[in-house]
Amino acid sequence: MELILQAGPVVKLVLLILVYFSVVSWAIIFYKGVVIHRAIKVSDRFLEFFWSKKQFNAIAQGLKPFEASPLSILFREAFRELSSMNSGSTGGGLSTDLGSKDNVARALRRATTSETHRLEKFLTFLATTASAAPFIGLFGTVWGIMDAFIGIGKTGSASLAVVAPGISEALIATAIGLAAAIPAVIGYNHLLNRVNVLIGEMDNFSQEFLNIVDRMDRR
Repeated sequence: MELILQAGPVVKLVLLILVYFSVVSWAIIFYKGVVIHRAIKVSDRFLEFFWSKKQFNAIAQGLKPFEASPLSILFREAFRELSSMNSGSTGGGLSTDLGSKDNVARALRRATTSETHRLEKFLTFLATTASAAPFIGLFGTVWGIMDAFIGIGKTGSASLAVVAPGISEALIATAIGLAAAIPAVIGYNHLLNRVNVLIGEMDNFSQEFLNIVDRMDRR
């Protein structure tokens, strides 16, 4: 803390920026971690519910407990598309116009894209922090070392007692930059991997839903 207080104004500004990046990154890591974990958990429950029912109407009426699942959003959008093309029930015999499967596929693609964007929201900030924070810290360090050498020139002494404090003050910026970047890298990779798991589940669900619609078209 003493080193930070003794640092120059530019280094202090760099440290404030890095602290901002670090605090926001941790907030995103915790928030997105909870959201994505819940989405995965609820998606597993929704799949069990989906395959346990025999009719689309019954599934549509029981979607409320699964709102956190992107799969339920996909089903809702696809079912809405089917309902708009059918005046009767979509759960029993399905009477569709030519090309209805393409319409449902487009609805599923739109919903998948929308849910993917929602799940990946704020993750770009983590990627930015991971890549930019070390360089911002390095800038603060370089500036601090420049100030230290200017001070050495003014005093005319290059002894360790004169050089060490200025260098240590400068290096604190690099340390804080790394402290901000490392959790951001780990959090980004972990969260992105779990988002990719959900994207894979959405793709699989879309294909299964289209297969069901295709079988119903052939009846």
